[in-house]
Amino acid sequence: MTKQRLAQITLVVNEYDEAIKFYTEILNFQLVEDTQLTKTKRWVLIQPPGSKECCLLLAKAANDEQKSRIGNQTGGRVFLFLHTDNFTEDFNHLKSKGVTIVREPSVEAYGTVAVFADLYGNLIDLVEPTQV
Repeated sequence: MTKQRLAQITLVVNEYDEAIKFYTEILNFQLVEDTQLTKTKRWVLIQPPGSKECCLLLAKAANDEQKSRIGNQTGGRVFLFLHTDNFTEDFNHLKSKGVTIVREPSVEAYGTVAVFADLYGNLIDLVEPTQV
């Protein structure tokens, strides 16, 4: 059987630089690559600190249909699940940076979780999974 993995997940954004700034300066993601492909298109990959797997591909909306998806990638559902090994530190960092907290922390069977919004309104779960 073949081996597969997710390499990138596209996140439609309004502007490359504002998205890079939010994700790297506010969420502490790492800029993996920023390559100019055409006059208007760049290949921009970011990933959470310590991550070696899947990256987010920041894709600037190129038409009205794509622009309509900015901030609502999943129709109002949580878009990303960001796992952490230090929920308290990461949650306090989000609050100190003025990130919109949509749902305050709660302890669930699977771990501690809070929901926050990115700069466009996409919902992200911050989760410290329960240790098994």
